[in-house]
Amino acid sequence: MNVKGIVAEERITLAEVKETLLAVEASRVKSGSELPYELRRSIEHANQLAKTSPDNARALVELLLKLEKIKPDIAYRIVNLMPRTRDELRSIYAKERFTLSGEELDEIIELVITHY
Repeated sequence: MNVKGIVAEERITLAEVKETLLAVEASRVKSGSELPYELRRSIEHANQLAKTSPDNARALVELLLKLEKIKPDIAYRIVNLMPRTRDELRSIYAKERFTLSGEELDEIIELVITHY
């Protein structure tokens, strides 16, 4: 496959990737064309790891971005991983130059649990 250049770039959640891949799969099956190995593996990966609906994922990203100390990269990582404990959440922040207080961690986990 030859790639000429990037037309546009935007962040999307794993749930949105799953939705897009399933649409591609449906169109390929409908047209009768074979699914390449990479596409099959990508669909399998997205099916196993996407933990919420695309609408819930997008809403959670927007809520997380309103909180202090949450960058877009981290918000998308949180939505994709859906951490349910403080330790899981701390591992997402491991490379950051700051740490979150227990209250901040609990607030994020509460948002994640309500959008699971």
